[in-house]
Amino acid sequence: MDPESKAETLCLQPVADHAAPLHKEEDDYDPHVHRQLPKPTNNLETLVHLLKCSLGTGILAMPQAFARAGLVTGVVATVLVGALVTHCLHVLVRAQYGACKRLRVPLLSYPAAMAAALQAGPPALRRLARPSTVTVDVFLVVYQLGICCVYIVFIADNIKKVVDPQYEMSTEVHMLIILGPLIAFNLIPSLKLLAPFSALANVLTFAGLGIVVYYLVTGERSSEPLDLWGSPHTFPLFFGTILFALTAVGVVIALENNMKTPKAFGEPCGVLNVGMSIIVLLYVAIGALGYVYCVADCSDSITLDLPPGPLASSVIIMFAVAIFISYGLHCYVPVEVVWRGYLLPRLQAAGSRHLRLAEYALRVGLCLLTFVLAVAVPRLGLFISLFGALCLSALGICFPAVMEACLNVARRGPRLQLAKDALLFVVGVVGLVAGTYTALLSIVRSFQPEPVLADAHAHAHA
Repeated sequence: MDPESKAETLCLQPVADHAAPLHKEEDDYDPHVHRQLPKPTNNLETLVHLLKCSLGTGILAMPQAFARAGLVTGVVATVLVGALVTHCLHVLVRAQYGACKRLRVPLLSYPAAMAAALQAGPPALRRLARPSTVTVDVFLVVYQLGICCVYIVFIADNIKKVVDPQYEMSTEVHMLIILGPLIAFNLIPSLKLLAPFSALANVLTFAGLGIVVYYLVTGERSSEPLDLWGSPHTFPLFFGTILFALTAVGVVIALENNMKTPKAFGEPCGVLNVGMSIIVLLYVAIGALGYVYCVADCSDSITLDLPPGPLASSVIIMFAVAIFISYGLHCYVPVEVVWRGYLLPRLQAAGSRHLRLAEYALRVGLCLLTFVLAVAVPRLGLFISLFGALCLSALGICFPAVMEACLNVARRGPRLQLAKDALLFVVGVVGLVAGTYTALLSIVRSFQPEPVLADAHAHAHA
C-alpha cells in the first residue's frame, strides 16, 4: 500500500466515542515514543509526500487566481496566506499531539483529535465533542468529493482542447465519455493496486509542470497591461483558490503520524516548514509567470492557455492522465469514511449478506454524484474557489484554532494564545462566509445571459 494514501485513509477514518477518562498526569506520556509503525517514513520521504499532495490542479489554477487578485497583491497575499496556512497546520499537529497526551494514546485521527480537544475545553463545548467527529467527517467528505468534481471538469476541459480541432464536442459530452472509465477505476478496492498508478501520476505531474514553465518563460506573452492590485470584489475567489491549492489538511496529521522521527516534522527547519516554503515559492512562480503570460485571459487551468502544438498537447494529456489516476485515490477516502464509519456497521448489525455489493454500489453512487455535480456546474475555477473557501477555511483554520484553544484552557495556558486562536477563528469564518458567498454568486452569474451578466458587473462597480 502506498504510504501516503494509507496514512491519509487512516487519518480520515471516523472513530467512535473517544470519551475515555482524561489523565492529569499526562506529562510523563509521549505519544511519539509509543507509536509502533510497521513501515515508518523518513524525513525525505515525508517531504516528498507533502509536495505531492500540493501539486495538482490547484497550482495550474494559480495564474487565474493572480488575475483576480492582481500581480503584486497575488504575490504578497500568496506568501501571507502560505504563512497563515503553515501556522495553522502547526497548530493542528500540536493540538493532535496534545489530544494524544491527554488520552494517552499514540495516534488519533483528525475527527478523534477534535473530539478529545473539545472534551478538554469549557463545559459549554464538551457536549459538542461527539457531534464534532461527524462534522469533521462531513467537511472532509465534502472536500474530497469536491476535489473529484474539480478533477472531472479538469479532465473534460483538457481533453476537449486536444480533441476539438478534429471532433468538436461539448464539455458535458467529454464528461460522459470518461464516466465509464472513472467508475471502473473507482471500483478497484485496494490502494495497493492503485500504488503503481500513483507513481505514474507523480512522474507525469512533475514532467508536465516542467514543460509548462518552459512555455511560460519562452512563449509569446500577452500585450495587455498588467493589473497590479486587483479588486476587492474578486479577492475572496483568490482566497478560496489559494486555500484549495495550499492546504493539505487531509494528510498533514497522517504524514506526521507515520514518520520515523515525528518531532522533526514541526521543527523550525523541519519537514513542514521546508515543504511549505517550497510549495509557496512554486505557487508564486507559476501564478506570476502564468499571469504575465496571459494577463486577464487566464483560463481555469494554465494548460488551456498553451499554444496549439504537439508539445502542448502532450502536456495536456499528461495532466489529464495524472488527474484521472488521482481521481481514484481521492474518491477512495470518502468511500472509506462513509463505508467503514457509517454504512458497514449498520449493515453488519442488520445481518446483511451482500456487503461487497453494497460497497460497490456506494463507490458507483459517489462517482455518479461527482459526475452530476460537475455537469451541473462545469466551472473549474469557481469549483476550486468554492470548495477551498467552504471546506478548507473550516478544516485548515477554524477547527485547529478551536482545538488549540480548548487544550489551552485545560492546561491554563497563556491568554495571549487564546487571543491568537480567537483571531484565527474569526479569519477562518470570514474567509468561509465571504469566499463561499462570492463563489456561489459567481457560479450563478456565470449561467446568466451576457446582457444580464454585463448589467450585474456594471452595477457591482457603480
